[in-house]
Amino acid sequence: MLHETKPIRARLLISCHDRPGIVSSVSTFLHEHNANIVQSDQYSTDPSGGMFFMRVEFDLFENGLKFAQVKEAFAAVANTFEMEWQMELESRKKKMAIFVSKEDHCLLELLWKWRAGELIVDIPLVISNHADQREAVEAYGIPFIHIPVTKETKKEAEQKAIDLLHEYEVDFIVLARYMQILSPTFVAAFPKRIINIHHSFLPAFIGANPYAKAFERGVKLIGATAHYVTDDLDEGPIIEQDVLRVNHRYTAEQLRVAGRNVERIALARAVTWHSNDQIIVYGNKTVVF
Repeated sequence: MLHETKPIRARLLISCHDRPGIVSSVSTFLHEHNANIVQSDQYSTDPSGGMFFMRVEFDLFENGLKFAQVKEAFAAVANTFEMEWQMELESRKKKMAIFVSKEDHCLLELLWKWRAGELIVDIPLVISNHADQREAVEAYGIPFIHIPVTKETKKEAEQKAIDLLHEYEVDFIVLARYMQILSPTFVAAFPKRIINIHHSFLPAFIGANPYAKAFERGVKLIGATAHYVTDDLDEGPIIEQDVLRVNHRYTAEQLRVAGRNVERIALARAVTWHSNDQIIVYGNKTVVF
């Protein structure tokens, strides 16, 4: 057999200006470093000079170069094409912190998928501005940190959370219906690493009470939007959206119930895609492979 040792799976994400030779150079590099491409996806906004995006999964073999050596060597290819890129081992579980307030539907969906092995991450802690979900979280063996937030203590509370996230070496954060607006300082500490679920089909019904607004407009579709957080409220790059058909018989409360189901699904998908290195952020958009 050509390879008798167990392969090590890795992922490569690339974005750069489109030009001839990118795919050839990446493929040649991986071949020269004893790697076997098992999946490759690419997208170009405009082949005549737009942006190029690529995601590659490949196997390295233990009798070849180590992953760290391959990653270091790829910098030369990346520099040639002025790429933004990341290379990750599939086996490295990202550390995901969850922020929650009082509502539990998104939180419990993530915890259930994590325990079922459907969400391949580590969850070192859950942070909340209320103590309501402590029992539910600790039942999963996950530390629950209660950090109350008031108008007067918001800055100190955020700094405490940032310190904890750095202490636990968290890779990304999920706002599972965390009902606090994060400051620019907090967002800047974790760029493109904070995922939020908004309980409406953005850009419609931005801000508070979207279901009341939807009820007043007599909508026929209830939606939810998972997106990355930026300084612009509810306007960050959209990762996933989903909808559920409703009708004139739905009350505002029934719309909320329907909406919670859509929120759980959209957020879980977005988190899964992020943890699997399937998303590239470009400007205020995302490319999801």
